[in-house]
Amino acid sequence: MEIIYRYDGTFEGFLSCVFDSYVNKEYPTAFQDEAHIAGSLFPARWVGTDLRHAQRVLVSLGKIDPYARELVVKGFLTCAPERERIIYRFIRSLYAVGKPLLRQLSDEAVLPLLKAVRHLDGEVHLLKGFVRFSDFEGTLAGEIRPKNRVLPLLRPHFCDRMYNETFLLYDRTHREALVHQTGKWAIIPLESFKMAAPSAEEAQYRRLWKRFYDTIEIKERRNPGLRMSNMPKRYWETMTEFQDEDYFLAGADPLPEHQMQRRTLEGKRHDAR
Repeated sequence: MEIIYRYDGTFEGFLSCVFDSYVNKEYPTAFQDEAHIAGSLFPARWVGTDLRHAQRVLVSLGKIDPYARELVVKGFLTCAPERERIIYRFIRSLYAVGKPLLRQLSDEAVLPLLKAVRHLDGEVHLLKGFVRFSDFEGTLAGEIRPKNRVLPLLRPHFCDRMYNETFLLYDRTHREALVHQTGKWAIIPLESFKMAAPSAEEAQYRRLWKRFYDTIEIKERRNPGLRMSNMPKRYWETMTEFQDEDYFLAGADPLPEHQMQRRTLEGKRHDAR
């Protein structure tokens, strides 16, 4: 019988759907989270989240192969259309075939999930270098607009490297933020976020960074196509070096540039010591 599963949109909720499908011997044709419930000719059933059931499914995947478990976990973070159906088909095939399925890369139950996860991993890799933070009285803040839900995968990178910093990284697409302070972190829903105007000092740092970016370019070797390949244009809107002049206006009178340069040199001397 054709049936649609509806759930709360969490990863644990989806795994509860997987567990429920085996208990009830059903093969759902679609999954709808509570934020995207739509009418359908097929009957639909709500599946409640059960953490014990979700954990049993996750443990069973890890027993088959840790990589299979990783694919499922990452797959749920992707922006792939009908991601739940793609993951569910992979899980069903994995339970039926076992570990050898992971060697069948062109299998219709494997390839769509692999493509989605590769896209996710590629975006995470790019954003490790494309994130720009601004300083607001000791708190660093940055914004991104990714296609995939990348904050859980970016978290180890930034939390490890900025262990002693207080920072916030806001995901405009999924309306959530990674918040970190002195070794503690959380990913929290945040409906909206607007960065404050920079201080005079921060505005000068932004100008210096843009000037550095513009200065190191070799005009004779300009290659817009290559730049677009290595730095896709959809990331530019949150990168300092591509902003309009308003982005560099301080909330207060800016420091004279010679003072800013002196502070920069003093900071370098301090680091050298």
